[in-house]
Amino acid sequence: MQKRLWSISEYPFQPERHLYYETIFALGNGYLGSRANFEEGLEGQTPATLVHGVYNHAPGMLVPELVNFPNWTGLTLTVDGTPFHLRTKALDLLKPTGGVLLGYKRTLHMDVALLRREALFRAESGGTVKVIFERFVSLADVHVMAQRLKVIAIDGAPRVEILAWIDAEVTNNGVSHWTNLQTTAEADQITVSGKTGQSPYRMGIASRLISPQAVNAASHATQPRLTSVIQLDKDGTVTIDKLTAIYTSRDSDDPLGSAQAKIQEATAIGYDKLYQAHTAAWADHWRDSDVIIEGDEQAQIALRFTMYHVLIAAPQHDDDVSIGAKTLSGFGYKGHVFWDTELFILPPLTLTQPEIARNLLMYRYKRLPGARHKAQANGYEGAMYPWESTDTGEETTPQWSDPQPDGTRIRIWTGDNEQHISTDIAYAIMQYWHWTGDTEFMIRYGAEIVLDTAVFWGSRVELKGDRYELTMQIGPDEYHENINNSVFVNRMTVWHLEQALQLIDWLQQHAPDQARTLTEQLGLTPARLDHWRDVIARMYLPFDAEQQRHIQFDGFFEMEYIPVPHYEPRVGGVWPMLGHHRALQSQVIKQADVVMLMALLGDQVGSREVMLNNWHTYYPRTDHGSSLSPAIHAWVAARLGLMDDAEYMFEHAAMIDLQDNKGNVRDGIHGAASGGLWQAVVFGFCGLTIDHGDLKTDPKLPDHWKSVTFTVYYQGQRRQITVRHPVGNPVGATGS
Repeated sequence: MQKRLWSISEYPFQPERHLYYETIFALGNGYLGSRANFEEGLEGQTPATLVHGVYNHAPGMLVPELVNFPNWTGLTLTVDGTPFHLRTKALDLLKPTGGVLLGYKRTLHMDVALLRREALFRAESGGTVKVIFERFVSLADVHVMAQRLKVIAIDGAPRVEILAWIDAEVTNNGVSHWTNLQTTAEADQITVSGKTGQSPYRMGIASRLISPQAVNAASHATQPRLTSVIQLDKDGTVTIDKLTAIYTSRDSDDPLGSAQAKIQEATAIGYDKLYQAHTAAWADHWRDSDVIIEGDEQAQIALRFTMYHVLIAAPQHDDDVSIGAKTLSGFGYKGHVFWDTELFILPPLTLTQPEIARNLLMYRYKRLPGARHKAQANGYEGAMYPWESTDTGEETTPQWSDPQPDGTRIRIWTGDNEQHISTDIAYAIMQYWHWTGDTEFMIRYGAEIVLDTAVFWGSRVELKGDRYELTMQIGPDEYHENINNSVFVNRMTVWHLEQALQLIDWLQQHAPDQARTLTEQLGLTPARLDHWRDVIARMYLPFDAEQQRHIQFDGFFEMEYIPVPHYEPRVGGVWPMLGHHRALQSQVIKQADVVMLMALLGDQVGSREVMLNNWHTYYPRTDHGSSLSPAIHAWVAARLGLMDDAEYMFEHAAMIDLQDNKGNVRDGIHGAASGGLWQAVVFGFCGLTIDHGDLKTDPKLPDHWKSVTFTVYYQGQRRQITVRHPVGNPVGATGS
């Protein structure tokens, strides 16, 4: 294994980019995610540990958000009385006032999910030490976090004091969510417990400091502390470990008691064995989820980086949570769940970690009551999923934006009219079923979602003259709100109803009892099914017969044309340059819309001529103002054989977070872009499909890529596939 293709580093220290590195170096295990703040602290940093499923609606906030947990990472030292810090300048390097940082390197080792930092530090006394910080969030035991601090005397025999703490004075960008905070400090252990203010969640955290010398505890209302003092010999070394456990009332009736018991268990096991179990668990994950690209090291690192961030957010053991748009790596979008999960993040998990994919789909099943409530509240039947979802399953999209620079607010319509998410969820369920063959899930859970969301669409469509239409919609292109007859929404609605009818036939043959139950429960009468067939036959799909291309929505080509390629180079979208009102009245497209339809349905959309006409129409008009867009364009361009465009879009997608080319990585990882990159490679460049009950590849690789090797599960069988130049049959496409 080439270790350099499994790591990314910060070298030297770049203080102006500390929020960027907090995000991209984040750790996680599918239970929690923790940003890469510095153990000793740094002015302006945003320490955050986010635990799946724990939301709170604070007073004065428009909507609930994932709650920031107390900062468990506090760990630092003083050297001969000088606090270790990251300042790199001193008045006199030979006699530094307040100490000075002489060297620094920080590395995320993605293969083992370990964050390691090395520093050379000279104290005011002249004593110099090498300091090594390591930390990991255990994948083998999701409640355990481990830190190790190693101090090596380089010059002199310094006296070092180790300080460890838990900081309960945390907020979400200034918003406090915890009440009833209590702390303890006894012997070598400190704890914090508390309750969310509005929601019913409780948490407990316990930490222990393991040192070769005595450990002393100090009580504090919000920052309990542990200290240990060590006198180093010349060239001496000391290693100190800090172990932490987190539980919530979602896991235990007594979160604090469980955390204390877990930390006792972890202490008995010890750092080294905890780390061995953690790395073994990651080896299993990577065995199925790694994609090996031969011939492009940048693409290789980027793909591992994006898959790493999907995996650290993916719930292994919990089927009552989902992955937010910013994963668990930042406060962006308040931890809400969008369509990003089902159409971007979930597909690579469906094919490589199907058990986790099932968990994510069960989250949607358990929130059917919220979807039904939303449909009823809006005057429709069936289940209408919210555009933004949290723990309750109710709609949590704010209706108004935060104040703009001029003090005004913008009305947010997505919670009202971006309704395609119900079909996006159905698409993910059907994709999961076709790949896994998990009929038990489909019969007990998936079918009910697919069918009841079809009931919604049957009640939502509008008969106008001799055709059905859908008005007041928002398609994937969110620059254009409340438009009529989005071809994406209309065509996907037809697809959805077609799938629902086929699913009913399948249930009647293979699960007749469940077919009868759902028919009665959901009102699947012959008249309703006939209505669906009529909608399928007479749904209006905007199409320009002369130009042989789809029309994104009614009136699209009557709006102002703006040459998007002229707005280069830029960071961010064209939308803020044009302003909200002008963007709404232009042909500038936020992200893949008609192109998204082509990715999802392939040649069902139309002939190759139509597909190419669609591409050449909409690609030059697309702003890629959303991180979801470039990977989908790379996928579709590769399938159309437009390799220059495919490579350009792939590189854009690959660097969204690594190079911060949206300028907002500080808010968290772009989870959909991460999952989309995998799809661009596997579905796009490699052309993986299911064909007549077996797997087929149709490689269209970039010229400099020698081969791509990946693993998928199909119908319960593990298949490792290699595609390479020259284009031909896949090599090694066998079960293993």
